[in-house]
Amino acid sequence: MGSAFPPKTTFDHHDHARCITSAMTAAEAACAVAGLRLTPVRRRTLEILLEAHEALGAYDVLARLDADGFGSKPPVAYRALTFLVDAGLAHRLERLNAFVACAHPGADHDPAFMICSRCGTVAEGEAGSAMQNSAAAAGFRIERTVLEAEGICPACQDV
Repeated sequence: MGSAFPPKTTFDHHDHARCITSAMTAAEAACAVAGLRLTPVRRRTLEILLEAHEALGAYDVLARLDADGFGSKPPVAYRALTFLVDAGLAHRLERLNAFVACAHPGADHDPAFMICSRCGTVAEGEAGSAMQNSAAAAGFRIERTVLEAEGICPACQDV
């Protein structure tokens, strides 16, 4: 799987509005190719994750959905988040029990997450081929990889 993506991350300075628009366009295209429906609540859930650039728990997402008129029942958020994860549009961070939007929707990749322990910003990178090579040598077929690294982002290092 290697490093098919450019090294830019959420930590880089960028046009956040353009970032969201670009990600939503890619998500819509990925759903169209897969024959999936991005309903209004699913769309808004993805937008919420994209706006945050940090890991959000299901109840954080639910509060925002409720404020936008989508309801306050937990299944509303959990169903939307499950759809987004299953569709490859979001990832679940195991250690934080939280969710982030996928930086490369529709692409086959092994994500690695860099989580700032000070500000909570999460950036998605590429896990690389070391684990794939080790697995292949052992005759093991990896179905899912979750790599999470905690540290301090460039902005927090400057403080």
